Amino acid sequence: MARVCEITGKKPMSGHHVSHANNKTKRRFLPNLQRRKFYVESENRWISLRISNAALRTIDKKGIDAVLDKMRSRGESI
Repeated sequence: MARVCEITGKKPMSGHHVSHANNKTKRRFLPNLQRRKFYVESENRWISLRISNAALRTIDKKGIDAVLDKMRSRGESI
């Protein structure tokens, strides 16, 4: 399963560990993904999403219906 947020599209980024001696080695910054279930009253069903913490905050702010409408307008299936 890919480490990608289903709402925001956040993916792992690459960067460097930087030591005190300024040595740089490769590392990955992983998104904070959570598996969450939401009840959608308009469809009378539960949906399960793998979303980042930032997307969870977006759902709290705008509501699950608005977020799902935006996903559907992009052509994504839920």
